[in-house]
Amino acid sequence: MPTLPVYSMDGKAVGEITLSDAVFNVKINRSLLHQAVVMQLASRRLGTAKAKTRGEVRGGGAKPWRQKGTGRARHGSRRSPIWTGGGVVFPPLPREYGFKMPKKAWRQALRSALASKLQAGKLAVLEDLQFQEPKTKAALGVLTNLNVAEVKTLIVLAEKDENVIKSTRNLPGVLTLKADGLNVYDILFHDHLLLTKDAVGRIEEALA
Repeated sequence: MPTLPVYSMDGKAVGEITLSDAVFNVKINRSLLHQAVVMQLASRRLGTAKAKTRGEVRGGGAKPWRQKGTGRARHGSRRSPIWTGGGVVFPPLPREYGFKMPKKAWRQALRSALASKLQAGKLAVLEDLQFQEPKTKAALGVLTNLNVAEVKTLIVLAEKDENVIKSTRNLPGVLTLKADGLNVYDILFHDHLLLTKDAVGRIEEALA
């Protein structure tokens, strides 16, 4: 089982934690990682593109000219797709781009993402992360102590903490999530993963 040092907010090692092999030390499945990222990005697409068919475009009730005798091509409506201002033949319509992965596949993708950070040496564990009041400077100080202030960092808490969230949200490249909101895309997008000790327990409980 992999063992990592546990750091205080001052950046000092105050202990060790043994991580579960079943969660943090699995074989990385790149195919599942790709599928999970595509699924998340697809779900974020708005799908609000819309154009009108000839039946929805305003006007066009009267025949432009009589059928025969004018020397011009026959037409029945000014809203025909071949006319300027006419409808669109196969217009884009509002739709959902999202799809779902099987739960087992998603959980394994999440394990693979966590394992990739551990293998790359980009995972650190904090004893605790708390602030008396929202203070961006205090949050920056913690990240500086851990040598991750200059990189994109994902912070994972066991429970929602408004002071921590408000303290970190103005820091560029820093995102704070609850353990139950952990996802593949955010793990891979950020350069460094910072977990509180309690968050590790929640993650192992959910994925082991």
